[in-house]
Formats: sequence, C-alpha cells, structure tokens
Amino acid sequence: MSYKDALKEFFGEDCLLNEPMSLHTTYRTGGPAEVYVYPQTPEGWEFVLKLARTENIPLRVVGFGSNILVGSRGIGGITCSTKKMNRILVEKDTIKAQAGAPLDKVAELACKAGLAGMEKLSGIPGSVGGAVYMNAGAYGQETADCLEYFDIIDLEGRPATLLKSDLKFSYRKVEGLPPCIILSAGFKLSPGNFTQLLAARSQVQHSRVEKQPLEFPSAGSVFKRPVGDYASRLIDEAGLRGLSVGGAKVSEKHAGFIVNFNHATPEDIKILMDQVRQKVKEQFGVELELEQILWGTFDE
Repeated sequence: MSYKDALKEFFGEDCLLNEPMSLHTTYRTGGPAEVYVYPQTPEGWEFVLKLARTENIPLRVVGFGSNILVGSRGIGGITCSTKKMNRILVEKDTIKAQAGAPLDKVAELACKAGLAGMEKLSGIPGSVGGAVYMNAGAYGQETADCLEYFDIIDLEGRPATLLKSDLKFSYRKVEGLPPCIILSAGFKLSPGNFTQLLAARSQVQHSRVEKQPLEFPSAGSVFKRPVGDYASRLIDEAGLRGLSVGGAKVSEKHAGFIVNFNHATPEDIKILMDQVRQKVKEQFGVELELEQILWGTFDE
C-alpha cells in the first residue's frame, strides 16, 4: 500500500490529493500539495508522523497560511492542516486554545471575558499554533506576552508540554524550540474592564483597515523590522511603493505589504520580494530579512 493510500484509509475525507495551496494561503496563489490532511487527535498526528518517518516523506504543517508563499509547482510529501483543531476554552483568567483556533477569536473572547493582554493581537489573520511558532505580534503586543505553556508532539510522536520559560522568545522568533508540532497553547491574562478592552480591540481593527491593504490578498508584513528602523519606511524611501511584477505589487497603502492585485503567480511575488530587497540594499546598505516562509521551488 502506498503512503497516499494509507493516509486515505486512515483519514477518509480528511485526506485530499493534489490540493491547490491557493485555497489554503492568504496570498491566494500557489501550486498543489501532493497530500493534504487534517489530523485532529494525538493518534492522527502519531500516524502521520510515523508514516513520514518510516517512509522518509517530507512533512509540513500549515495553520491559516497567512505567512506562507508556495511555488507554482506545488509541494511534495504530506501537508498537515491544523484548521479543524479549533477549540477554545476560557476559564477564570486563563484561555486554552488548540493550534488551529484563529488568534483573532482568542483575542475577541479574552476581551469579552474582561481579560487583558491580547487585545492588540486583534485582526492578526493567523492561527494560534502559527502565532506561537513565530511569536506573532502587533501594536507593541506579542503572543509570548501572555503565553504560559504550549502542548507539542515531537517528530517521534511523543507528547510534551513546554513552558514559556523553557524557551527564548524575541521579535518574530522562538529560540530553543525542538522540531515538533504545536497542538495547543495556554495563556494567562490579567483582569481588565471589558468595555475598555473591546474599545481597544475595535481601535486596533479600525487601524488595520485604515493602514493595511486588506482589500487584496497578501500575507502581511513581508520583511522583518530591521534594528532601529521599519522595512516599510526603507521601501517607501527607496521609491518602491506601487512597484509591480505581473499581478503582484508593493502596496500603495502600506509599503511593507506585497499584494496579489491581479491573479499573481507565486513567482511574480517572489521576484518582487527579491527586487525590493536588492533595491533597499543598494540604496541604504540594509539587508531586509524575509518574515514570510517560502515552500517549494520558484521558477524565475
């Protein structure tokens, strides 16, 4: 039995073959995943991990695909989605959320429960697992601020719980994280006034609509913030606002975003990323570091 047949037998309709990644990334472009599965239990994850390990098959994990660009040729092996693992539990001053729960929903429930510390994460279009993995943040708040612990399964299929104190969280980075799958996370918050918290959430959402090109598919900030500066400022100063390649362009609304404004191919976006990096380096001597993750190959 092939590994595809084994996955199909185990997961049934939760196993899709040649699934277009344009349906699973916020850029709304990208080639097919050879096999796309939705594990939802520790047993499901153990099955996938063991199969990938014994058959030597590449394994990837995706949440909402809000920080990923997939090449036109697609990706081989097994791609696992956490999207159906989306339960959220609010208890006193703690929130436990599965990896596939929307981070924005956790922020909303925290505000409604009068719990402070996540309101500025409102509107971030990623999953809890993805947010923990890259320490997502906005408006001076980061996922790690209220994180208490998170549950993982390692690549051998062994479950474990990691405390925030076990790792080093910094800007868009987590150091010391072993190769693993994040299954859920626990957040400890502070009591707050829910009216004020909902107002703060509303303000953040309004600011996002005002300042970000939410009318087009994108994957948020393309580059990490350089020390002591902003990628968007450098891109703007280099005169690159509105620069386009095929159906992709540097947003006129926010120069830190690349948007898919007209059926962009993944290669359009990748070429534009490279052009922006090159021009900023030429003008300012700053090497912009990509915040987004590239999967597959890109024909240029």
